[in-house]
Amino acid sequence: MKFGGTSVATVERIRQAARHVKREVDAGNQVSVVVSAMSGKTNELVGWVNESSKLHDAREYDAVVASGEQVTAGLMAIVLGEMGIPSRSFQGWQVPIHTDDAHGAARITEIIPDELNKRMDEGWVPVITGFQGIVPATGRVTTLGRGGSDTSAVAIAAAVHADRCDIYTDVDGVYTTDPRIDPKAKRLDKVAFEEMLEMASLGAKVLMIRSVEMAMAHKVRLVVRSTFDDPNAPQVGPDGSNSGVPGTLVCDEDEIMEKHIVSGVTLAKAEAKITLRDVKDKPGVAAAVFGALADESIVVDMIVQNISEDGSVTDITFTVPDSEYDKSVRVLEAARAAGHVEYARITGSKGGAKVSVVGVGMRNHAGVAASMFKALADKGINIQLITTSEIKTSVLIDDAYAELAVRALHTYYGLDKPGA
Repeated sequence: MKFGGTSVATVERIRQAARHVKREVDAGNQVSVVVSAMSGKTNELVGWVNESSKLHDAREYDAVVASGEQVTAGLMAIVLGEMGIPSRSFQGWQVPIHTDDAHGAARITEIIPDELNKRMDEGWVPVITGFQGIVPATGRVTTLGRGGSDTSAVAIAAAVHADRCDIYTDVDGVYTTDPRIDPKAKRLDKVAFEEMLEMASLGAKVLMIRSVEMAMAHKVRLVVRSTFDDPNAPQVGPDGSNSGVPGTLVCDEDEIMEKHIVSGVTLAKAEAKITLRDVKDKPGVAAAVFGALADESIVVDMIVQNISEDGSVTDITFTVPDSEYDKSVRVLEAARAAGHVEYARITGSKGGAKVSVVGVGMRNHAGVAASMFKALADKGINIQLITTSEIKTSVLIDDAYAELAVRALHTYYGLDKPGA
């Protein structure tokens, strides 16, 4: 059971989370708990580090920011103890959770679950700090980067061979689209790992991409549910049985009997479009363009290339986050000045929005992209770029039409209908 920052923001919220833990313990389950820092605490700690020195040692940065989870883990263990549940806190290094030495963005290399299994067998509930581990060679504490607590929870669930990993947050599941954009959005009972990966990468903020990747690799079933649900309410699961839990089950595609053609519509705003005009068309040109951006850690998303009639030049269009637009232009101008890339000029604009439809059912249904384009055309929405994969189609449109597009597609694919 993993509880995020909003779920443990105060001692009273920690008590609410602990009631969920007690329900599972009372039902006879062995439970491990993973906690994030209290909401806002990590940002406060990061601010203190930056205030101390802009050019700080990354190892000391990790030592400071990892302390937020330590506080929460201790408080959760105290509250559980008060409820009569034997519990103790574990920091990442005490489990131990081994990582590489990429401080600030470390990756888990190994978890040795012996102590956790021993405690659970004895009836204890281990409460583990998320977001952190240790480098075995140096003994230094590391942090896993953004969304690290979700990743910690999935990795621990895999290590102890858990039946499932419940991710508790401030929403009660994964929805067909953002309910703030379309109030008719519906909670999905089940969603496939691949669909969740696409949704997470395309703008859905419910789960972090790394945690879903790990869950898919290790076949760890995830349940997204709300800490603020009544912990004593009847537990009716995604399959309709009384043995499950409310929320959205993220699982292998084989577990989903009825696959919808489209399961969700996502929106990512603040997308900038850049076009390199009349690029000299020769082997290695794309590698030179995108290699220069990669060297500056600029994430490129949608890519389209158009070759001229005689094949001598090409236009390359791609998207980057709005915040990286100016930096990207400077990097590409420097690459041209250094002779690495030949092109006539750069054009581009900020303020685009990427709207995507996602569904494993798209694999076996022709015409999903065409119907998406028709639905947008009917609303007078112009498409600037298109990219597709086996289970998703994404379009770049003007930001002013973003929410209209989401609502139109949500209705078009029948996601707002009862039982959808």
